[in-house]
Amino acid sequence: MTPLVEFQDVAFAYARPAQRRERAFAFPGLSFAVERGEVFGVIGPNSAGKTSLLRLLTRVLAPQRGEIRLGTRRVSELAAWELAREVAVVPQEAPRPFPFTVEQLVLMGRYPHAPRRFFESPADAAAARAAMAATETLELAPLPLEQLSGGERQRALLARALAQEPRLLVLDEPTAHLDLRYQAETAALLRRLNRDRGMTILLVSHDLNLAAELCDRLLLLHGGEIARVGAPGDVLEQSLLERVFGCRVTVDKSVSGRPVVHLAYERG
Repeated sequence: MTPLVEFQDVAFAYARPAQRRERAFAFPGLSFAVERGEVFGVIGPNSAGKTSLLRLLTRVLAPQRGEIRLGTRRVSELAAWELAREVAVVPQEAPRPFPFTVEQLVLMGRYPHAPRRFFESPADAAAARAAMAATETLELAPLPLEQLSGGERQRALLARALAQEPRLLVLDEPTAHLDLRYQAETAALLRRLNRDRGMTILLVSHDLNLAAELCDRLLLLHGGEIARVGAPGDVLEQSLLERVFGCRVTVDKSVSGRPVVHLAYERG
């Protein structure tokens, strides 16, 4: 079966920095695939290339060499509205100020299905309502986004993405700035979407333990290159993590058998 997402020798480099103290960044050539129906995590230290990878996939950036495919089609061949029908992105947070209610935000997710229409149809309203029901935001529908807590805003952004009815859900640090309760609720919601809808999910996370619990496979980036890709137990390996992150760690197993990473503090 054809992968849902495939990077084929994708190379990219930002323009050379004007000042020597600024670091240059480049992907020399990325090749990997995201299979249909899996939860695929992208991890790595700061400046490893995680956000740049998402920008290449969503065509905010264009590769200098290589090809990115979504199913059988090149991403470069898709119109913006076609790409938005296939891929929905959940950012870390909504821009501010953002003077819209939750319902208005979620309805924005229907735009790719009729890019030349100015008013939503009954089908759009039904899709938006279903997305809010799935994310437990129906009761928040009339509220301005500015009045919501961090966890509620994250669920509203996820509802907008679901209203797009995409094949691929992309999340950039889905639990950043959330407390433990909302982290657990977000993780449970993503598991449910993957299990019940068969939705393919690609997430970027600094939280190695969240990624280990949620993801079927992980891609570990280091300086724009793939350090390893595979099952969480194969990627979250002590010596590899210490080399990539430059600090001492220990790796245990959770009750589910997934790896758990701890910083190894020296006692003084």
